[in-house]
Amino acid sequence: MSTTPAADDRVSRPGLAFAVASYVLWGFLPVLFVSLQPAGPIEIVAWRIVLSLVFCALLISATRGWPRLLAILRDRATLLTLSVAGVFILVNWVVYVFASVTGHVVEASLGYFTNPIVTVLLGVIVLRERLRPLQWVAIGVSAVAVFVLAIGYGAFPWIALTLAFSFGLYGLVKKRVGPKADAISGLAIETAVLAPAAAVALLVIGAAGGLTIATEGAGHTALILSLGVATAVPLILFAAASRRLPLTYMGLVQYIAPILQLVVGVVVLNEEMPPERWLGFGIVWLALAVLTIDMFVAAARQRRRRAPGK
Repeated sequence: MSTTPAADDRVSRPGLAFAVASYVLWGFLPVLFVSLQPAGPIEIVAWRIVLSLVFCALLISATRGWPRLLAILRDRATLLTLSVAGVFILVNWVVYVFASVTGHVVEASLGYFTNPIVTVLLGVIVLRERLRPLQWVAIGVSAVAVFVLAIGYGAFPWIALTLAFSFGLYGLVKKRVGPKADAISGLAIETAVLAPAAAVALLVIGAAGGLTIATEGAGHTALILSLGVATAVPLILFAAASRRLPLTYMGLVQYIAPILQLVVGVVVLNEEMPPERWLGFGIVWLALAVLTIDMFVAAARQRRRRAPGK
């Protein structure tokens, strides 16, 4: 997901708090998904879509945001762009939930560690952006990491790369929308586009006797009903943070989520982490360190250009 630099480089304490809170909540989402078993990935994603739409509708009503939403719906270009974003976030959600409930949270964390580098790569491929030397170094190091991890996993790390590219493409599409749609209206439209397919999925699962929402007790039902809040609240916090914090700070805080996912996978869910995977992760972290250094160098150059008398 793309961010927008703040007007200056001063750190807003509320903005920092919003950013940390959003990424902490995202980092612990796998715990919620695992807790929803025996619900399968398709049921979880379908409820996530439907309940997110309901929660967004309630928020829009509470904030009297319907005129703003209707204005977006009348803008065909923005509506089409948000529909495409909905497809990318659907792919991301399905793979992320699948990874969480099938013992691949560590690989999912790798996807979000890799996402900043994939975003840079997409800038070259899609936007024809020119990269700085250190950005090329980071991409090259990441390619080595994928090779090492493929050996470590004994298979191509498709979960990590699908998550990284789907979320990167989602951010790229959302960047085209820009300020035309606020976070809640955007999520409402994205989930509304996906809601018919989600409803069909729930009907099919229900017809086969596989729905768990009313068969596994009140606690399970409450957890499923929390999916709308668990989806929308981090997004709202993220949107609030991105308006208040410089891009460099958002770039650093984003690593909280995959760090927590890695901890959850290894410590809480007891997923295996052999030496080859640690080596692969270490190479990814090296690439991220190079990318972070480049980000700070670029920010310093921009500040010097903006300085009086320059």
